[in-house]
Amino acid sequence: MKLHHLHIELTPEQYQLLSEKSKTCGLSKRIFLTRYIEGKEVRPRPTAEIQELRREIHSIGNNINQIARSVNAGIASPEDAKQGLLLLNEVYKKLDKVVNN
Repeated sequence: MKLHHLHIELTPEQYQLLSEKSKTCGLSKRIFLTRYIEGKEVRPRPTAEIQELRREIHSIGNNINQIARSVNAGIASPEDAKQGLLLLNEVYKKLDKVVNN
């Protein structure tokens, strides 16, 4: 594949905007522009709060899956099922907190 070199001139404001947007997305300026030109979604990295929320929900999800497996195997107690519902409710609360803040 033959690559083409492109030289463009930007105003200081345009360059600053490109720099900020590419940094927010965690991409180089070249990759940012390439994705943009190709019509691919270019979005900012998740915030630290969202990353932490993902980790927490993933952990809770693992616990819920373990409880569900034990329920399906017939070895879970009613308390296990109740704990699963409490964990699921915790996930809903965490999501609601992020959505409504």
